[in-house]
Amino acid sequence: MVIAIVGANWGDEGKGKMSDLLSKDAEVVVRFQGGANAGHTIINEYGKTALHILPSGIFRENVVNVIGQGVAFDINAFFRELEEVKSKGMKNPNIVISDRVQILMPYHIKLDEMEEERLGKMNFGSTKSGIAPFYADKYAKIGIQISEIYDDEYLKNRLTNILTAKNKTIAALYGEEKQINIDEMYEFLIESRETIKPYLCDVSKFLNDKIKNNKNIILEGQLGSLRDLDNGIYPFTTSSSPVAGFGAVGAGIPPYEIKKIYTITKAYSTCVGVGAFATEIFGDEAKELRDRGGEYGAKTGRPRRVGWFDAVATRYGCMIQGATDVVMSMVDVLGYLDKIPVCTAYEIDGKVVKDFPTTLSLNKAKPIYEYLEGWKCNISDIKEYKDLPENTKKYIEFIEKEIGYPIKMIGNGPKREEIIEKP
Repeated sequence: MVIAIVGANWGDEGKGKMSDLLSKDAEVVVRFQGGANAGHTIINEYGKTALHILPSGIFRENVVNVIGQGVAFDINAFFRELEEVKSKGMKNPNIVISDRVQILMPYHIKLDEMEEERLGKMNFGSTKSGIAPFYADKYAKIGIQISEIYDDEYLKNRLTNILTAKNKTIAALYGEEKQINIDEMYEFLIESRETIKPYLCDVSKFLNDKIKNNKNIILEGQLGSLRDLDNGIYPFTTSSSPVAGFGAVGAGIPPYEIKKIYTITKAYSTCVGVGAFATEIFGDEAKELRDRGGEYGAKTGRPRRVGWFDAVATRYGCMIQGATDVVMSMVDVLGYLDKIPVCTAYEIDGKVVKDFPTTLSLNKAKPIYEYLEGWKCNISDIKEYKDLPENTKKYIEFIEKEIGYPIKMIGNGPKREEIIEKP
């Protein structure tokens, strides 16, 4: 069976923990989009690890970890991360990389940095990992597919054509005198040939063969619904699609094979980067929630924006993902509160709105809250749903009713085993 693990919100919902947990019953875990611009933090017997490009099944010896063709493949980030994983005790992680994946080049990172600097206060909050320039090139058909690096003449001609245009843009738009050196980029790719070659695989055939043999496959998304390029808070989105439906494209499998879609949301809201965030809180109130939840970016370390649970945004995010099962993470973090706000609607231009709007309207949205009683205790040692405090169950069931999708699992701590199944 193929299942997808995706985010309902702005990302950082706890997808890595779920992938790590569910991979115990999987043969394959697939990263199907995004690049090294975000991360999944995993805590297990190997300690705490922030993964950015490697799939979260990497710590399971019997799991094949696949980097699909939808990924922005950063060669340097891949090998850095692989060495870190090996240093924790994984001797030979089982990894395959699609022979159709495209390479995130050093000049994509350079272009990302220059564009954010040019935009100034109007920037998109990029992590400056080269993601937007990479996907722009991919869709303009001037990206470099990894299989192309094994033909000297073809590769040199491709790079010459691509970088002649890039260098003109850099000089004209950014006033940058130092040009991208074609020979250096050529050498970078040539030097990567032999180290990458053992991992390359026809991923589509590999995965479709696994499906025919009834193997369990996890499709692991990066970020969440509200960062989707088409359905999110555009233009403050990522440059790919973190939606489960794109998993079929990024992995190269039929869409009807995705049977379950675990959609992850937190018990409160967090957001990295800029863009509309209706339930955001500030000051000491935000600092306490942020510190209790450890809300600092896995990639950048920068403080995440935090706020109360947004049922409007989450209902929309679950709808876009096609959620079959909702997982609510970080419920234990809220145990310090007397009353817990939940946003059930927005006020926009004097009207009450329950459907998630487009970005211009969202910028004017004011949250309408209902307040639930807190439980005022630590729940991290509880293993069964029936043993949770009544007010914890009321909070979860209130949100379940508001979003209209079944909450099947509750995260009550950061570790792999700290999860409660909801009957």
